[in-house]
Amino acid sequence: MGSMSDVAFKDLCLDASDPRALATFWAAVLGREATSTDDGGWRVLPPECGGDELGIWVDPVPEPRTGKTRVHLDLRLAEADPSPLLEAGARIVREPDGEVHWWVLADPDGSTFCAMPPANPEWGIPTVDRPTPFELVVDSREPRAQAQWWAARTGGAAGTRAGTTAWWVEGAAGFPWYYWVFAEVPEPRTVKNRLHWDVVLRDADVTSLVAAGATVLRERGDGHDDTDWWVLADPEGNEFCAFLPSS
Repeated sequence: MGSMSDVAFKDLCLDASDPRALATFWAAVLGREATSTDDGGWRVLPPECGGDELGIWVDPVPEPRTGKTRVHLDLRLAEADPSPLLEAGARIVREPDGEVHWWVLADPDGSTFCAMPPANPEWGIPTVDRPTPFELVVDSREPRAQAQWWAARTGGAAGTRAGTTAWWVEGAAGFPWYYWVFAEVPEPRTVKNRLHWDVVLRDADVTSLVAAGATVLRERGDGHDDTDWWVLADPEGNEFCAFLPSS
């Protein structure tokens, strides 16, 4: 990770009532393998071809999803048709219309994500041969503050565009996609996010994160000998897990 960062992005984690079904869905969508873990969860493995794409952990939770999904992935489609997603088990929540040019879909656990048609060739964005993540989106009351906070933590750069309230981070240490977007919403977060991210610490503790405004929700190993990480929240309450540099 860069010398100016406190952390590097490590993993994406999904909560699920049925982790096997959700992992199988995302493995089918992304063209990867899914495997069970020792703790009852599942993992969607990184692509066999390597590259920057990371694996996805799917963790079992007893509670069903409630409330709006405040963290989601945006995918780029190979064709202007979400059929591969529907065949894998997604359902359409919203069709493209005069306001948006993409599909909003729900995965088997009920969490929403977006699927974009192929990019305009003039944009210089590489084409894909299957649905492929290209950005992570986080709902935010204060998107500018959130983007700047995470940019400072990860050594990335925060940016925006005239005419939009969204902010994003580019070049975050370890981040595998084009953009980490913070989109403005009016409502505050009221329930635990169904999706969270893990980070790797630069140092052997979370002092720098706490000094910057993070809150410790659970200490490393707090009552759980096998819990080798801290659970924290960013300034808007989004949970994330922080691992030691050697983890």
